Amino acid sequence: MRTLSLALLILPTASLAQQPFISAEQRTADFSAFCDFVRDEYAYFDVKKTNWGAACNFYAPRAAAAANRDAFIGVLERAMAELYDSHAHLGTNTHQSPRMVPTQSQIFAAWRDGKALIQDVRSDSPAMAAGIHPGLQVLAVDGEPIEAAMQRIEPRMLSAPDPAAREWALQLAIAGHRDRDLVKLKVRHEPEARKGLTREISFAPVSTENPATLLSSSMIGDVGYVRFNNSLGEDALVPAFDAALGKLMQARAMVLDLRDTPSGGVSSVARGIMGRFVSTVSPYQRHESVAEFRITGIRRIWEEYVAPREPQFTGPVVVLVGHWTGSMGEGIAIGLNATRGSQVLGKPMAHLLGALDQLELPNSRIPVRVPAEKLFHVNGTPREAFVPCDTDASAANIARAMVDSQLDVALDLARELAAKRLPSVAPRGCEP
Repeated sequence: MRTLSLALLILPTASLAQQPFISAEQRTADFSAFCDFVRDEYAYFDVKKTNWGAACNFYAPRAAAAANRDAFIGVLERAMAELYDSHAHLGTNTHQSPRMVPTQSQIFAAWRDGKALIQDVRSDSPAMAAGIHPGLQVLAVDGEPIEAAMQRIEPRMLSAPDPAAREWALQLAIAGHRDRDLVKLKVRHEPEARKGLTREISFAPVSTENPATLLSSSMIGDVGYVRFNNSLGEDALVPAFDAALGKLMQARAMVLDLRDTPSGGVSSVARGIMGRFVSTVSPYQRHESVAEFRITGIRRIWEEYVAPREPQFTGPVVVLVGHWTGSMGEGIAIGLNATRGSQVLGKPMAHLLGALDQLELPNSRIPVRVPAEKLFHVNGTPREAFVPCDTDASAANIARAMVDSQLDVALDLARELAAKRLPSVAPRGCEP
């Protein structure tokens, strides 16, 4: 049965590993079902260079020849990698599987002039504590040169080269594999690059357990502040948020911090949060079914709505986002921008594509999840193309040496809007 979801959930490996290994005929049937499901349901082939037919032909004999369950999962993962899409994934993994990006990643890097340069580090992560910071050049991961680590991950079945595929492979390579207790990076600081000065830094993976606290909240002067702790998939978050907001209702403005929501969530939780900030039933996100268009040639587009929940907070709301704002976190950001005109500040979001559809393979019972619906801001902007306003461009960020300068800028804007008695600004993102 196929079910639509926005959550990034991984089933415990042990629960599926207990299933007996299936026959070659069953593996062939499962791989065929996998290929058909992706071909029919994946919504973003139009922005990829993937030759999915060639990929299925290449990996089919490897799936049939898989020696054990872990090897079969590995073949499915390699085939899925041909989409170079961090939102497309299996609902299980092995100890050799790459860590999931952005949920289990701590570093965001990019290719600049042929170098893998760190652009951002996850706040309060083991990598940050170990001294990883923007500006470092990554030379090797776990003793393997970064180029070699990437080549093992990069898609093989592309109709043409795509820089996006290399960027995707870079994130996975730096995140490392699940069978390592430590991530080991060899790095070089760019100003010292000509001197050849390098160092090795090791740090632990991020925890994949449920957060100890769903959120944190406080008054910062006259502004209410709520930070979500990667908990948008937890039903208990809504009553916890209601309780927190109840203590902040006298605030002149509000800052909602979504910078640690990489695992996405479910729309009922998102609507529960957004409902406290809208006074009328309002559209917050647009959907489009690509599979239906492929069958009928007729586009199906609809909007998802959020309904008010009492009592509403009517003051200005500013939203903070970043590279670890994923899926439903991105949905809340564009949703509050659409319904309230809330300004969205911070770094680019995770750009996780679409809403997920799931198929459980009939013999191995392995869940396969791919983005099956395209998602948009209500103004028609693709969710992944929405651009937050970069706080680093603010003079306030240059003038002050704050531990969390992004939050400082968000608080300044919230106070400015409150002083002007403006509930919001224009419902838009910022230019790249």
